Amino acid sequence: MRARRDFLAANAGKRVALPGFVLLVHDRRDGSDAIRVGYTVSKKVGNAVTRNRMKRRLRELARAALPHLGKPGADHVIIARARGVERDWDKLGAELESALKQAAAR
Repeated sequence: MRARRDFLAANAGKRVALPGFVLLVHDRRDGSDAIRVGYTVSKKVGNAVTRNRMKRRLRELARAALPHLGKPGADHVIIARARGVERDWDKLGAELESALKQAAAR
């Protein structure tokens, strides 16, 4: 996802907050089963190098988890938190899986 309107629409969806990030899941209701994902990493997280590193980590985690745990036909937005940068890779992965399961249950 790249369009601002898609991110704003996702803000009205389900929200799961965890120490490393916040997950937003919004059902598009457009008839498509495509799973879309967007990332937000603000300047509060750190400098450009740190923000890019965090985006790379989130992309890789989403690439592994979304195909089997993501909601078909929904937009998923992952908003990084400052504490997510120093979190262990396995913890972040477990948190993403947990967040996706929580969002699916709601």
